[in-house]
Amino acid sequence: MDKVSNYRSIIKQILSQHAEYMVSYGDIETIPTFDERSDSYLLLDIGWGKTGRVYSVPLHLRIKQDKIWVERDNTDVGIAEELLDAGVPKEDIVLGFYRPERRKITEFAVA
Repeated sequence: MDKVSNYRSIIKQILSQHAEYMVSYGDIETIPTFDERSDSYLLLDIGWGKTGRVYSVPLHLRIKQDKIWVERDNTDVGIAEELLDAGVPKEDIVLGFYRPERRKITEFAVA
Protein backbone atom coordinates (compact mmCIF):
# COMPACT_ATOMS: atom_id res chain seq x y z
CA MET A 1 0.00 0.00 0.00
CA ASP A 2 1.42 3.39 -0.93
CA LYS A 3 1.78 6.20 1.61
CA VAL A 4 -1.32 8.20 0.62
CA SER A 5 -3.54 5.10 0.53
CA ASN A 6 -2.24 4.16 3.97
CA TYR A 7 -2.98 7.66 5.29
CA ARG A 8 -6.51 7.50 3.85
CA SER A 9 -7.08 4.21 5.64
CA ILE A 10 -5.74 5.55 8.95
CA ILE A 11 -7.87 8.70 8.75
CA LYS A 12 -11.02 6.75 7.93
CA GLN A 13 -10.43 4.37 10.81
CA ILE A 14 -9.86 7.18 13.33
CA LEU A 15 -12.86 9.23 12.17
CA SER A 16 -15.09 6.14 12.18
CA GLN A 17 -14.06 5.44 15.78
CA HIS A 18 -14.88 9.02 16.76
CA ALA A 19 -18.27 8.72 15.07
CA GLU A 20 -19.16 5.83 17.39
CA TYR A 21 -18.95 8.04 20.50
CA MET A 22 -22.38 9.07 21.68
CA VAL A 23 -23.01 12.75 22.34
CA SER A 24 -24.23 13.05 25.93
CA TYR A 25 -26.95 15.62 25.26
CA GLY A 26 -29.68 16.25 22.70
CA ASP A 27 -30.47 14.36 19.54
CA ILE A 28 -27.19 14.71 17.67
CA GLU A 29 -25.87 12.45 14.94
CA THR A 30 -22.14 12.21 14.33
CA ILE A 31 -21.31 11.54 10.67
CA PRO A 32 -17.88 10.70 9.25
CA THR A 33 -17.55 12.10 5.73
CA PHE A 34 -14.84 10.89 3.36
CA ASP A 35 -14.04 12.56 0.03
CA GLU A 36 -11.14 10.70 -1.51
CA ARG A 37 -11.27 12.73 -4.71
CA SER A 38 -10.27 15.91 -2.90
CA ASP A 39 -8.70 14.02 0.04
CA SER A 40 -10.84 15.88 2.57
CA TYR A 41 -12.15 14.04 5.62
CA LEU A 42 -14.66 15.45 8.12
CA LEU A 43 -16.53 14.53 11.22
CA LEU A 44 -19.90 16.30 11.38
CA ASP A 45 -22.23 16.75 14.36
CA ILE A 46 -25.78 17.44 13.21
CA GLY A 47 -29.03 17.58 15.15
CA TRP A 48 -30.69 19.33 18.04
CA GLY A 49 -29.14 20.18 21.40
CA LYS A 50 -30.37 21.88 24.56
CA THR A 51 -30.13 25.36 23.08
CA GLY A 52 -31.14 24.67 19.48
CA ARG A 53 -29.75 23.45 16.19
CA VAL A 54 -26.33 21.83 16.18
CA TYR A 55 -24.19 21.80 13.07
CA SER A 56 -20.48 21.60 13.72
CA VAL A 57 -17.30 20.19 12.28
CA PRO A 58 -15.23 18.94 15.22
CA LEU A 59 -12.62 17.32 12.95
CA HIS A 60 -11.35 18.16 9.48
CA LEU A 61 -8.31 16.48 7.95
CA ARG A 62 -6.88 16.73 4.44
CA ILE A 63 -4.14 14.95 2.59
CA LYS A 64 -2.09 17.49 0.69
CA GLN A 65 1.34 16.96 -0.85
CA ASP A 66 1.64 13.53 0.83
CA LYS A 67 1.07 14.98 4.30
CA ILE A 68 -1.91 14.96 6.62
CA TRP A 69 -3.14 18.48 7.31
CA VAL A 70 -5.15 18.93 10.51
CA GLU A 71 -7.46 21.80 9.56
CA ARG A 72 -9.66 21.59 12.65
CA ASP A 73 -9.41 19.62 15.87
CA ASN A 74 -11.99 19.99 18.61
CA THR A 75 -11.23 16.70 20.33
CA ASP A 76 -10.06 16.15 23.90
CA VAL A 77 -7.16 13.86 23.03
CA GLY A 78 -5.89 15.64 19.94
CA ILE A 79 -6.08 14.05 16.52
CA ALA A 80 -2.32 14.55 15.94
CA GLU A 81 -1.61 12.22 18.88
CA GLU A 82 -3.95 9.62 17.42
CA LEU A 83 -2.20 9.90 14.05
CA LEU A 84 1.17 9.41 15.76
CA ASP A 85 -0.17 6.35 17.60
CA ALA A 86 -1.31 4.97 14.22
CA GLY A 87 2.24 5.25 12.85
CA VAL A 88 2.16 8.58 10.99
CA PRO A 89 5.52 10.36 11.50
CA LYS A 90 5.56 13.92 12.88
CA GLU A 91 7.13 15.22 9.68
CA ASP A 92 3.98 14.13 7.78
CA ILE A 93 1.51 15.94 10.06
CA VAL A 94 0.82 19.65 9.52
CA LEU A 95 -1.19 21.58 12.10
CA GLY A 96 -3.01 23.67 9.52
CA PHE A 97 -5.02 25.56 12.13
CA TYR A 98 -1.81 27.33 13.23
CA ARG A 99 -0.58 30.37 11.33
CA PRO A 100 2.24 29.35 8.97
CA GLU A 101 4.85 31.32 10.91
CA ARG A 102 3.80 29.65 14.20
CA ARG A 103 4.00 26.08 12.89
CA LYS A 104 7.77 26.11 13.26
CA ILE A 105 7.41 26.23 17.06
CA THR A 106 5.52 22.91 17.03
CA GLU A 107 7.17 19.53 16.75
CA PHE A 108 5.22 18.81 13.57
CA ALA A 109 5.75 19.67 9.89
CA VAL A 110 5.63 23.29 8.77
CA ALA A 111 3.95 22.50 5.42
